Amino acid sequence: MLTHLLSPLAAASPPAGGAEVGQVIGATLAACVLTAALVALGLGHRSGRFAVLGRWSRLSTRLSGLPGWAALPSGIATVSLLTAVFGMYWDISLHIDNGRDPGPLANPAHYFILFGLFGIFTAGWFAIVLPQERPGPAAIRIAGDWHVPVSGIMLMACASFALLGFPLDDISHRLFGQDVTLWGPTHLMMLGGAGLSLVGILGLLTEGRAANAAAAARGSAGAGGTHVAGFADSARIRHVRLVSACGGLLVGLSIFQGEFDFGVPQFRLLYQPVLIALAAGVALVAARSLAGRGAALGAVVFYLVVRGGLALLVGPVLGETTPHFPLYVAEALLVEAIGLRMTPAAAPFRFAAVAGAAVGSVGAGAEWAWSHVWGWYPWPAHLLGEAIALAVPVGIAGGVLGAFAASALRLRSEMVVTRRARGAAGGSVLVIAVVLGFLGFTTVPAGGGATVTLTEVHPAPARTVDATVRFEPPGVARDADWLTTISWQGRGRLVVRRLREVAGGVYRTEAPIPVFGSWKTNIRLHRGNVMASVPVYLPADPAIPAAGVAAASRFRRPFIGDRVLLQRERKRDVPAWLWGTAGAIVLACASALLALLGWGLVRLAATGDPPPRRSRGALVARPRAHGRPGGRDETRVMAAAVVVPLAHAGHVIEGIAFAGPAIVLPIALAVIALRERRRERREP
Repeated sequence: MLTHLLSPLAAASPPAGGAEVGQVIGATLAACVLTAALVALGLGHRSGRFAVLGRWSRLSTRLSGLPGWAALPSGIATVSLLTAVFGMYWDISLHIDNGRDPGPLANPAHYFILFGLFGIFTAGWFAIVLPQERPGPAAIRIAGDWHVPVSGIMLMACASFALLGFPLDDISHRLFGQDVTLWGPTHLMMLGGAGLSLVGILGLLTEGRAANAAAAARGSAGAGGTHVAGFADSARIRHVRLVSACGGLLVGLSIFQGEFDFGVPQFRLLYQPVLIALAAGVALVAARSLAGRGAALGAVVFYLVVRGGLALLVGPVLGETTPHFPLYVAEALLVEAIGLRMTPAAAPFRFAAVAGAAVGSVGAGAEWAWSHVWGWYPWPAHLLGEAIALAVPVGIAGGVLGAFAASALRLRSEMVVTRRARGAAGGSVLVIAVVLGFLGFTTVPAGGGATVTLTEVHPAPARTVDATVRFEPPGVARDADWLTTISWQGRGRLVVRRLREVAGGVYRTEAPIPVFGSWKTNIRLHRGNVMASVPVYLPADPAIPAAGVAAASRFRRPFIGDRVLLQRERKRDVPAWLWGTAGAIVLACASALLALLGWGLVRLAATGDPPPRRSRGALVARPRAHGRPGGRDETRVMAAAVVVPLAHAGHVIEGIAFAGPAIVLPIALAVIALRERRRERREP
């Protein structure tokens, strides 16, 4: 196993917060070199000094039939995204099985994540610097005759958002301790930025096809590369691209269910059906609306190939905990069946609402059955009604967002740029936020606890035991959503054991549990909004610091908040206002990214025929004479280029260390545009 190569680094107790200075310096130097090379390559192409990007661009055009500024970045982004996703899944398994890292550069999975995210950013940068003429009507003018596809801006923004999660994660560890949860704010930045980059990739494919169509109409070579007809640009290949991209979007959105997939959920079980409905609603409705009949099923096939391959790599091959995953097959069949009865192109939002409702109801029932076949925590029957009640509105909201994005990518301006369409998309985001926020509140039973009797199965040093548990009050565990033991971070695979009732209020583990070494073993109770744990065995951790909890043959211990035990490394003495401020900053950045993506989709759709009449406040493209200085487009792109870096200006060192390009290149782009604006104003 590759992680054994790092055992000398992990011999001492790993640091509980923040990277070591030596690692920060090394990462800073590497980031500076990579950033300088990327800037030189891009600007050298623009000036004609370097020809390598031009050669790659022409090769990608010959292979794909798309303009080079769309083909090369979308190919790089696709490979990079798969690399980052593999690193993320491997990294999660490593943390579940082994605990904290000795440092960010001592974890082999982090290199795949960093290279993957940097590759996505590189793809966005290439999409910006490659065009030698205006890529299309949605393009944004940076300076002079330098126009960039709006999808390149979207792609680079997603990668910037994800890359900035690395330095902010290190800062978070220094301020708050390690959160050890997939749903930490900075972790969600990395996951969300990577997943949403599929929107930018789909946008590039759309702008590339539009450029080809315009070039064919003019009888010219097209914008930024020679148009190649034939198999590379056939309808079948275009269909496969769209289906694969929507399948990738389903993979990206499913990352947010990772805590349930890996068996260490720290939030209510109802989140799982809700998140499944959200991912299916967005990705499958978008696939069916974009690519037509069979596309939803094709997207699920792509998803199953990727997720199945990741499960095999992380589990049997690398020897870590195997991630489980939902099927989405029933949801795809529902979307396809509804698409046969209705016409998605004629009434996309009506189709989206019906398909989303089916996904949240019948689809939730199918995933309930699948959870009993291959799930860490099978959904109890009493949960299904509440799951459907919450999954239906989220499924509808997800479907509306999927239809909105698909309409934009089909350049259907009448379905996107109107106030009603934008209101539907904004209202859907609000519905999703309300449901997710509603499920976030949890409690711990006051005065409750458990008396535990341990029966030794295997003696020390590798001691394992059976546990008999008597809860107080006796009915506290009745009709639980889950009632298990969990043993993790013991340098071995995750161990989850269900507790079976043997008498009134008395439960017993169905198999032995480890209580030795670095294993952390707890009894977990989840019932409604009650989420509580009782520690069975915890090792001493001087880096936090925290005393050990011995596994005596018999003991009584009170209930503790479930996340308090699972996030043992979190600091408990941090002022609430500091945590709130940090969360607000991340939320503001996420909102800015979503707003930018929405703006980009609206701008893209506004180029379609027939063009809508411009209404007050509408975000549509407005033709402008060549070379006109100033204007709203330049202001918007410059603001988008600097808003994320400026939000984190107080953490320059960490930012350069892990996300130098996410800061340096947008600022460089803004500086170039400003200098060009000044030069144009001085000219007569």
